[in-house]
Amino acid sequence: MDKHRLRTAAAVLGILLSTLVVLSYFIDEPLRTYIEGQMNSKLKGYTVSIGALDFHPLGFSMDLRDLVIVQNENPDPPVARIPELSAGVHWRDLLTAHLVADFRIQSPKIYLNLKNIRSEAKDKVPVQERGWQDALQSIYPLKINVLSVSNAEVTYLDEGPYKPLRLSSLSFEARNIRNIRAPERTYPSELRLSGIVFDAGRIMLDGNANFLAKPHPGLKVTLTLEGMDLSYFEPVLRRAHLSAKKGTLSTHGLLEYAPAGTILNLTYLTLQGAALDYIHSARTAEEEKAKAEKAGEKAKELSNKPATLLKINQLNIAKSSFGFVNRATGPGYRVFIDDLEMSLKNFSNHFSEGPASLLLSGKFMGSGATRVSGTFRPEKKGPDFSLTIAIKDTEMKAMNNIFRAYGKFDVVAGLFSFYSELNVQNRTVRGYLKPLFRDMKVYDRRQDKEKNLFRKLYEMLVGGVANLLENEPREEVATKADIAGRIEDPETDTLEVIIRLIQNAFFRAILPGFEREIR
Repeated sequence: MDKHRLRTAAAVLGILLSTLVVLSYFIDEPLRTYIEGQMNSKLKGYTVSIGALDFHPLGFSMDLRDLVIVQNENPDPPVARIPELSAGVHWRDLLTAHLVADFRIQSPKIYLNLKNIRSEAKDKVPVQERGWQDALQSIYPLKINVLSVSNAEVTYLDEGPYKPLRLSSLSFEARNIRNIRAPERTYPSELRLSGIVFDAGRIMLDGNANFLAKPHPGLKVTLTLEGMDLSYFEPVLRRAHLSAKKGTLSTHGLLEYAPAGTILNLTYLTLQGAALDYIHSARTAEEEKAKAEKAGEKAKELSNKPATLLKINQLNIAKSSFGFVNRATGPGYRVFIDDLEMSLKNFSNHFSEGPASLLLSGKFMGSGATRVSGTFRPEKKGPDFSLTIAIKDTEMKAMNNIFRAYGKFDVVAGLFSFYSELNVQNRTVRGYLKPLFRDMKVYDRRQDKEKNLFRKLYEMLVGGVANLLENEPREEVATKADIAGRIEDPETDTLEVIIRLIQNAFFRAILPGFEREIR
C-alpha cells in the first residue's frame, strides 16, 4: 500500500512537472510582452525591446535574450545591446532565510555618441532619475541582491576622424545589494570591477558600496588605472581647447563617493610621455574666457568645500611636453617646454595637511635649461606659496614667431634667459622677474632679402636699441622688474594667481624697453 501511494505521488509529481514545463513554453511570449511593457513604463526617454524570453519553472528563473535599448530622440544606433540577461533566486541567501534575486548580464555592448550626450545634457530629467533601477527591478519579482556583468564593452564615438573611446573585457560584480540601511559612510555591499581601457590600459575597482544610501548610492573603493592612453581623449579635450597627441596616465588610490562628501586620495598619479597643448584663437577667445571663469569658480568651490577632498601624495610627470599655442596673433606661435620632468608632493585642494613641494625641470623652447621649485603652504588667508623660476640660454631663433607677434622683428642669433622669484602670503605678492638677452643679433641680410626696405630699417633700429642697452663686457641686455602688490579678491585661488603672474610678467619681459625706446 505504501509503495503504491509512493508510486502514485511520484506519478502525480511527474505529471505536474511535465505540465509546468509544457506550460512554460506557452507562458514565455506573454511574460516577455508583460516584462517589456513594465520596463518601458519605468523608463524616461528610452525604450527597451526583448527579443525572446525563456522561463524555467523548476528553478523559478528566466533568461532574457537579445535586449535592445534605444534613446528615443536618437534611436539609431541603439545605445545598448544585451545578448543575455538571466534572473533567478539567489540560493545561497535562501539558506539564511533571505529570498532575493541574482542577476547575471553577459556580453553587453553600450554605444554612445555625441548626439546621445547632447540629448542628455539638454534634458531636464537627470540620468539618475530616468528609471534605470526600477526598470531592471521590474524584470523579476524578488529584490536584486547580486548583480554580475561579464565581458562588457562600452564605446563612445565622437564627431570627426578620431579613435573611439572603448572600455572592453569589463567584469563587474556587486553583492549584498539589499542589505539593511547602514549608518552614514558605512558600506555593507561588496563591489568589484576590472577591464581594459582604450585597448592597452587597465582599470580596477575593489571595495564596498552602500546602494541604499540617499540621495544617491555611496561607494568606497581602491582605484587603479594603468597605462591609459591620453590620445583617445583628443576629441573631448578639443572642446576645452586642449590637445593630447600622446602619453599615458597611471594612478592608484582611494575613492570615496558618498552623500556626505567625496574623497579622492591618490597614492600616486603619473603622466608618462605626454604631449599636451592649450590652444588659443581669436575665434574662440570669448568661449575660452567663459570656460576659464567657470573653471575658476569650480576650483574655488572645490578649494572651499570641506566635504570634498582631493589629495595626491606623489604627482609625477616624465618625458613630456607642455605647450601654449596662440593662433590669435600674426603670426601664431607656440611656447613650450620639452623633456619635462615634474614632481609634486603632498598636494591637496585645501593644502591643509602641511606644505606641498614642487620640483620641475625641462627645456624651454627645446633648448633653455629650465628649473622651477615651489612650496605651497596651508591656505589660511588665501593663496600662500613661494615660487622660483630659472630659464637659462634659450636659443632665441626658436622664439622668432613670438618676437614677430609682439615686436615685429626677427632674431638670427642670441640666447634668452629668465629668472624670477615670487612669494605670496597674507594676500600680498612680492618678488622680481629678470629677463636676460645675450649675444643677440636682430638684423641679417640673408634672412631678410625678401623683405621691403621699411621692415629692414625697423629691424636695424631694434638691433640698435639692443646695442644701446648692452652691458659690458658680457654683451647682455638685461632688466629687472620688482613685483609688489596685494591680491584684492580673497576668493582668488592659487593656480589663478600663478598663471596670471607668470603670463603677464613673461610677455612684458620678452621685449624689455624695446617698444618704448623705438617710440
